[in-house]
Amino acid sequence: MSKRILRVNQLIQKELSKILLREVEFSSGVLVTITRVEASPNLNEAKIYISCLPEDKTPEVFQLLKRQVYHIQQILNKRLEMKVVPKIRFVKELKTKEAGRVEELLEKIKENH
Repeated sequence: MSKRILRVNQLIQKELSKILLREVEFSSGVLVTITRVEASPNLNEAKIYISCLPEDKTPEVFQLLKRQVYHIQQILNKRLEMKVVPKIRFVKELKTKEAGRVEELLEKIKENH
């Protein structure tokens, strides 16, 4: 992955985090985290990986993000000083859950030894 793509990913993650914090009203007690951003090499699209706690609120969070994606995209376009801002697409982060399961299994192994 090029340095340019990495910088774009970091920039999008930083700005989107601010936007989600200030501009989007999630139900109380819900923690929404952008775990990573993966922009395509041609910068047409960027996948925004989202993790939610508690996990049972994930469908609700994604419904809200889907409804507001156009508004969020507009804010992002204004804030980023780029000719072309990638079209954002929210994706459920699965690696966090996998990492939690690995931790759980490692704890069980420790207990048994």
